[in-house]
Amino acid sequence: MRINVALKALIAVALAGSFVGCNNSRDYKDNSRATGWDINSKDGGFQYKTDYKEQETGPGLVFVEGGTYTMGRVQDDVMHDWNNTPTQQHVQSFYMDETEVTNMMYMEYLDWLKNVFPPSEENYRNIYSGALPDTLVWRNRLGFNETMVNNYLRHPAYANYPVVGVSWIQAVEFSKWRTDRVNELMLEEEGYIKEDARYTDVNAGSTFNTETYLNAPSQVYGGNTEISQGGRESERMIERNEDRADAEGNTIGGQTFVQRKDGIILPEYRLPTEAEWEYAALGLVGIRDYNVYRGRKKYPWDGQYTRSGDIKRQGDQLANFKQGDGDYGGIAGWSDDGADITAEVKSYEPNDFGLYDMAGNVAEWVADVYRPIIDDEFNDFNYYRGNVYTKHEINEDGSVKIVTPEDVRFDTLSNGQIVARNLPGEILQTPVTEEDTYMRTNYTDSDQRSFRDGDKSSSRYFQPFQEIDDPSKRMYNSPTYDNITYDDSTGAVNRGYDSAQRTTLISDEVRVYKGGSWRDRAYWLDPAQRRFFPQDMATDYIGFRNAMSRVGSKSKDKNKKARN
Repeated sequence: MRINVALKALIAVALAGSFVGCNNSRDYKDNSRATGWDINSKDGGFQYKTDYKEQETGPGLVFVEGGTYTMGRVQDDVMHDWNNTPTQQHVQSFYMDETEVTNMMYMEYLDWLKNVFPPSEENYRNIYSGALPDTLVWRNRLGFNETMVNNYLRHPAYANYPVVGVSWIQAVEFSKWRTDRVNELMLEEEGYIKEDARYTDVNAGSTFNTETYLNAPSQVYGGNTEISQGGRESERMIERNEDRADAEGNTIGGQTFVQRKDGIILPEYRLPTEAEWEYAALGLVGIRDYNVYRGRKKYPWDGQYTRSGDIKRQGDQLANFKQGDGDYGGIAGWSDDGADITAEVKSYEPNDFGLYDMAGNVAEWVADVYRPIIDDEFNDFNYYRGNVYTKHEINEDGSVKIVTPEDVRFDTLSNGQIVARNLPGEILQTPVTEEDTYMRTNYTDSDQRSFRDGDKSSSRYFQPFQEIDDPSKRMYNSPTYDNITYDDSTGAVNRGYDSAQRTTLISDEVRVYKGGSWRDRAYWLDPAQRRFFPQDMATDYIGFRNAMSRVGSKSKDKNKKARN
């Protein structure tokens, strides 16, 4: 009798344990860990993309797994600039363009601007002209380069050559445009917006902008919901919401546009930071052995020389650069690098990340404002100098303010060129205020470009609670060109020239550019070398490529085990 009772008790305990075990091992993929409620229920409730795998690789990009490296470690410092002090930095995983942005890619941008904002209309004339590369950068007072002036940008012979004559500001605007066009196509292919609307329904008052779609979706395409909700999936979302009604027959509202939580819209295309560019150019992943880096790399390829040691290509140059005085390509019939000016992209082998021309061909704009030092004492994670924090401008009714064709604002650059600050369809931006930053410890102002270097507190003349009125005593006493005026009656431009004595060219308007170019000697091929140039000027040797942040896991191989 006692044995039966004990046996029954043991069975009861085992069953109870099994129920508890089942409950603890419950699959919460379709149930909330917070409440136990169903997720993505047909009856309503919380909707979320639970089957999301990872970020899709955008057009033209390759994946760069992040990690640590020594930024600014150069093999040679013959210039003695003291701007390459080595610092240990960590970069998050990101994506980068496989090649530099080419003439054909940039021409597609110009073609879109010309069709949507016809330069023949006075309101839009400066939108198109402000995006045009400066082809006159090829001219030389003692050289005959008119062939490049007339042909390099537009002739199909140069279609896959890197675009030049583009300022940093123009490169940033191209990146914004590219973001919107890629996301517009993705939404169309997923069936959320009207098919081929990007060809047939787009005009100055009806354009797609990614941030507008995410923050005010009913106002994208100028408020035309027949376009923004004209895809098959959008129609299903609307029908599903119409089928849901309460007991009194009132429709229960639900999602009818794609949101950020759906994981369909990609992050922005942008210029890479200096830390990202240098990390990607080095390609240290190719020489890593159990998290220990074997040796130092002078170039994006392995080895200490610019010529190939491969038997089949022995002696060939591994990049397009200037060999010596008067030697831009080698001897005719046996060319060292196969190019005299720029070369077609992918003419040389990629580095270990799969990136082409991270040394030579053209130098490349990066996002950072230039300063002689990298302040690793303050930050050693995703280092970047150039943050200017803004927020969406809000109307009186609480909605975001969308730029209309009549609201386009233009900026006059130091060289007198007029460029559009924003385009119709974008959300107007405004600087953050003291009210926004009150009691914050991570930032206090909108403009952080001169933080800890270049502000008045960095000057040797600084005294607390006392302003520095004398411009010559500023940390960076650079030239100013903010006194350009226009005569409305004649249209004449009165350019102002800075006549004050200046001590430096460094300011918040100069940007870093990296990598050697077809005009540079091998010294500049070292990824750690850095130079700067005004952000509103262009040359015949600086181009650019885009990057994109990665969201989610550091590695694409989620099953990769950590090494012991």
